[in-house]
Amino acid sequence: MAVEQTQVLPAPVLEGALTAFTKKLTPLIGQQIDTTKFDPQVAAQTQLQKDASAAAAGLGSLVGPQAFQPFMSPYQQEVIDTTLAEFDRQQAIQQTGLRDAAISAGAFGGARQGIQATEAANQAALGRAGLQAQLLQQGFQQAQAAAANDLAARQGLAQFQQQMGQADQGFAQAQLDAQQLAAREAAFEPFTRLGLVGQQLAQIQPGALPVTTVGYQQSAAPASPLSSFLGGAAGAGGVLGKLGIFG
Repeated sequence: MAVEQTQVLPAPVLEGALTAFTKKLTPLIGQQIDTTKFDPQVAAQTQLQKDASAAAAGLGSLVGPQAFQPFMSPYQQEVIDTTLAEFDRQQAIQQTGLRDAAISAGAFGGARQGIQATEAANQAALGRAGLQAQLLQQGFQQAQAAAANDLAARQGLAQFQQQMGQADQGFAQAQLDAQQLAAREAAFEPFTRLGLVGQQLAQIQPGALPVTTVGYQQSAAPASPLSSFLGGAAGAGGVLGKLGIFG
């Protein structure tokens, strides 16, 4: 005996949306995502950073007690010799003047003249040694100053190279991070898009869309599979619950 049955069908627009949603969702269920595409990556050290490290490693030769040697003037000894030769010439003139004065005074060869000559020679020797030491000290100080300036310049260059290298590395890292983010968003885009659609469908309240109530006998032709599956769902929340997509 035929039994009268009734079934509440969702609005055609909602049924179409759910059908399209299910077709899109089904292939994604159980889909494996290759996460290696957006594994974290670290930008390599730049050439400027490598150059800065190499330069810093070579600074050791520019410090220490002998660091000034490469900066000693190759003409220092020539300068010293020329200066001392002029000093000797001036001393010879002075000695000649003292001798001439002693001769004029009739004291040449006397004890007093001998003492004066000896004292003048001693003073000349002391002056000559002092002048030579002064010239050596001056050359040493100039070499030390040049070595210090060179060290400071090299340190400054190494620091500048390091800073520029870090900036380049930071830019490269930003590019890698952007590529990683883009790859991640591309991989999850279908899930994100369907998730937003599913949220919108789940928020449709019962009664928000018109429904159709149909009556039929059990012996009559059954409704479509989707309509049977969705039967009794007055709103999208109930429909999605039947799909097992939302609780």
